[in-house]
Amino acid sequence: MSWRPRTDGERAAFRDGFRDLIPVGPGTFAWGLVTGVAMVKSGLTLAQAVGMTVLVFAGSAQLSSLPLIAAASPVWVIVLTALVVNLRFVIYAAAMRNEFKQHSHHRRLWLGYFTGDVGFVIFMEKLKRDGSFPHKDWYFFGGSAANWVFWQIGSLIGIFAAAFIPTAWGLELAGMLALLALMIPLCSTRPALIGTIVASIVAVLTYHFPMKLGLPIAVACGITAAILSEPRRARPVAPGGAS
Repeated sequence: MSWRPRTDGERAAFRDGFRDLIPVGPGTFAWGLVTGVAMVKSGLTLAQAVGMTVLVFAGSAQLSSLPLIAAASPVWVIVLTALVVNLRFVIYAAAMRNEFKQHSHHRRLWLGYFTGDVGFVIFMEKLKRDGSFPHKDWYFFGGSAANWVFWQIGSLIGIFAAAFIPTAWGLELAGMLALLALMIPLCSTRPALIGTIVASIVAVLTYHFPMKLGLPIAVACGITAAILSEPRRARPVAPGGAS
């Protein structure tokens, strides 16, 4: 398996994916910067922080586990919390399954590692707009690579400059605005809008649930609401009245 594009089409798809993510890169950079600062201020050494940002590469899971690490919580509690927070990636994987199922298990594992919220949304929006298109994996990898680069640069700067960057700067606001800019266009359909509203309300109501359990509950409620609000199509009726 090669991770270098070998044809002009593959190279063009990679460049398109990389380019399409650049406008939201500053938001990803800001989240990485905040997470890098938080890791060091939570008591991790530089080596531990660098290892975490490269190996884990999951901002929400990192931020949710840091207070538990600082409080010397049991390892199983830390792992369970990170898994619960990242359950949304199971939904992402299910949504993209048909696009990448022809690839090897090893290649899909790498694509899974690089998958992020922003890259997933941009990829699904392109699928919705253009339908199936050639070299989908290289387009997705290009966008995911750009997301990874922005994240790692921001995180590493935060790690090494944590002593000089106040956590009160509110840098996480830039990341939230970037996510909102991606989410709002996806709410153009009635099911997506209803699902988003329901998930948001449930997330607020369950914010104080232990171990961040409110997040998967909100996701499940949002998906259920979206499915129930999907217009039902009448089934064709065969001659003679049999459906």
